[in-house]
Amino acid sequence: MAAGVLLDIDGVLTVSWKALPGARETLDWLEAHDLDFRLVTNTSSKSRHQIAEALARAGLPVDRDRILTAVSSAAQYLRQHHRDSGCFVVNDGSLDDDLEGIQITGPADAGVVLLGGAGPTTGYQAFDTAFKLAAAGTPVVALHRNARYQTAEGPALDMGAFIVGLEAAAAMEVTVVGKPAPAFFSAALSDLGIGASDALMVGDDINSDVLGSQAVGMTGVLVRTGKFRPSDLDLDGTGPDHVIDDIGQLPQLLRQLQAGGRG
Repeated sequence: MAAGVLLDIDGVLTVSWKALPGARETLDWLEAHDLDFRLVTNTSSKSRHQIAEALARAGLPVDRDRILTAVSSAAQYLRQHHRDSGCFVVNDGSLDDDLEGIQITGPADAGVVLLGGAGPTTGYQAFDTAFKLAAAGTPVVALHRNARYQTAEGPALDMGAFIVGLEAAAAMEVTVVGKPAPAFFSAALSDLGIGASDALMVGDDINSDVLGSQAVGMTGVLVRTGKFRPSDLDLDGTGPDHVIDDIGQLPQLLRQLQAGGRG
């Protein structure tokens, strides 16, 4: 049986911050069986504190220390590689709470660009400014490359779609610090105190969640909720280790894996 579990939030436990069927029961089951877990998310619209509050309102109380975000990973990366640089941020909302120690500036003083999540408040001017900085040689860091995210009204366009265009227009490559970056998964495993072979990653994104976790040696579990599409299973030579209909089926899968291990 796995020694620990990483769980995506959006599309797995919630959609538009409403709990999905089986989410509360599965978290309770993990607690009851002393199976440690972390919530790992590329969400940039809320800080870790705000995520914990939103989950609690949805009936999914989770301690803030169990929530690992791409924003906190970005802060660590920027402190290590761009400590004395001003950071120009493009994101739908503020990232200030989790960017501790980072000097957020306007484009004139920027030594690095941080791309978060796309949304109603991000527009042409911000993207054009990021392009001009990138074309002039300013490094660009992104929380993720997700092209879309799921809402109660259906899929919405995310920052990954714009990153593709930015890289092509500025002839450069954006550094990603959230899922599926190996360093992000490694940090989560370190927080759990276990190795990759002892951990499951459960997500609705075949690339960021499943293939990304498998690349570092974890077992990848794809759920048929959130942004899942049947074409996610039409991969040539690779794919998830396991597929479940929703998060409520995770305890059954874990029991089956435990029984198989004993056999």
